[in-house]
Amino acid sequence: MKLVVVSAGLSSPSSTRLLADRLTAATLDRVDAEPEVVELRELAAEIAQHFVTGFPPARLAAALDAVAAADGLIAVTPVFAASYSGLFKSFFDLIDKDALTGKPVLLGATGGTARHSLVTEHALRPLFTYLRALVLPTAVYAASEDWGEQGLDRRITRAGTELARSMAPAAPAAAPDIDTAAAIAPRSLTGAITSTDPANGFTIVPFAQRLAALQAE
Repeated sequence: MKLVVVSAGLSSPSSTRLLADRLTAATLDRVDAEPEVVELRELAAEIAQHFVTGFPPARLAAALDAVAAADGLIAVTPVFAASYSGLFKSFFDLIDKDALTGKPVLLGATGGTARHSLVTEHALRPLFTYLRALVLPTAVYAASEDWGEQGLDRRITRAGTELARSMAPAAPAAAPDIDTAAAIAPRSLTGAITSTDPANGFTIVPFAQRLAALQAE
């Protein structure tokens, strides 16, 4: 399986890349996948060129293909003007409209203050829902004061677990044997489902017999 990580951090090192790396580690702890990181800061010129010419340079084309071929995606952006960065949005504007359909996506964002913590819900989630991605329930926002806090570690672990479970192939459900089925839904002598197990020694009177007794009265 392939896990692609898109980081829109502009500095090196950046808190955005740090969050992306920690989300990646939390996911890979629980699923066997090959990670690939796409650093958008290195593709900024190519992204602008694609908008002008309509043709992606080779590095950008490879990044777009990687996202389309991924079994799971982690997308992390810094907060600019209470939303995702322009570089982040520009990259996903170039993604084919069907490339993310049904693909599990883990969202992350970083900012200087906790006041932007809902950016994952009012900006990022609608964007990826529009692209018909399978957006995971837990999105992770990290403000400056969150680093080193246990709350951030717990959210990262929960989010990574959700992505790993979404990427892992589902095991086929085993058909219940007769004993299991009986334990789940005991049946009367006539085959009807009943809350009373005949094995417990209770006498089960069929409904027709009870009805005949009432009519006789």
